[in-house]
Amino acid sequence: MTTRPAITIRYCVQCNWLLRAAWMAQELLNSFADELASVTLEPATGGVYQISVAEQVIWERKRDGGFPDAAALKQRICALYFPDKAPAHGGQKKTP
Repeated sequence: MTTRPAITIRYCVQCNWLLRAAWMAQELLNSFADELASVTLEPATGGVYQISVAEQVIWERKRDGGFPDAAALKQRICALYFPDKAPAHGGQKKTP
């Protein structure tokens, strides 16, 4: 059995991005409930909005040009960690 990945969403409390982070956590838990170990919300400051899986940054607001669309983020997670699973929104499972 392989270890299930843990997702961390760091969000800026000064920018009031808690609701955005909580919504994204809900989207991820709805799509990957059986595959994830956890989704953690981590308050931060300085305009940070960063999503990491197993300590690997997969989305960073400044680097990636804004906030992720839920479908795009789910596709990125699927491609990296669950290539055989189709995301709940905006993607299809690849067929050989």
